[in-house]
Amino acid sequence: MRRNEYLPEGVCPLFPENQPLSVLREAMEDQTVLEGLTIRCDARRDLTVRFGGYEGVIPRADGIHPAISGAERDIALLSRVGKPTCFTVTGIETDGGGRPHFTLSRRAAQEQAIAYLLEHGAPGAVLPARVTHLESFGAFVDLGCGFTSLIPLENLSVSRVSHPSDRFRAGQDILAAVTGVDAASCRFYLTHKELLGTWLENAARFAPGSAVPGIVRGIKEYGIFIELAPNLTGLAEWRGDVSPGDAVSVYIKSIRPDTRKIKLQIIQNLGPAREPADIRYFITDGTIDGWAY
Repeated sequence: MRRNEYLPEGVCPLFPENQPLSVLREAMEDQTVLEGLTIRCDARRDLTVRFGGYEGVIPRADGIHPAISGAERDIALLSRVGKPTCFTVTGIETDGGGRPHFTLSRRAAQEQAIAYLLEHGAPGAVLPARVTHLESFGAFVDLGCGFTSLIPLENLSVSRVSHPSDRFRAGQDILAAVTGVDAASCRFYLTHKELLGTWLENAARFAPGSAVPGIVRGIKEYGIFIELAPNLTGLAEWRGDVSPGDAVSVYIKSIRPDTRKIKLQIIQNLGPAREPADIRYFITDGTIDGWAY
């Protein structure tokens, strides 16, 4: 699924400079979603947004969808400072000197995005998303206009990681697939691993006799599990000088499609992996009807 208007915050360019006031009046009439930079959150938790040479205020009640409340709402509003923020224009007034004052609503933009997702984001739909923050249990992603959902840790990839930071970083643009929708609570359930290819698709990128980089993901008495790709792991003989999270170079001894097994030999420990491995998607749009690893 592709969207032009309801993309994650920060994906679209900010509202351009030197636009006449008539453009913003038209945007208010059409309730067009715009994007600016939040420059302040005051003690009342009202947000001030700068856009195209203008400034406007998002009142606290319109700062975020009502599904978030209490202390979490305050944190979500405070964390907008210095970041791109989506909004619609809900009011324009001019003072005695003819200077316009704008009232804005981020909540209204989010409600538009949610309505669009409820219509087009059925189970199996592939959505663009941006990682907002990482917790031990999963990655929160922006599905559009700051409306966030969770990808659980176990759904990030077939190769298991101890923390989402092993796979993603905040601000990263990714894809996600919908596994379920709770329309009453405006909740979308997401997964990621199905977009990263099957065992055979990933194994086809490698050949016995070659040396490639990998990341240690698990250590057992009988061997060391090494991730070659987010959805592909091989097994090397045990050795005592590596730890989970280490980057290593490995020699591919054999690839067995019949048993879905790859035998490896560690060549060298390269030290702790510094960045999450690059993500290669095998599915980038459309709808996933079925998936067998």
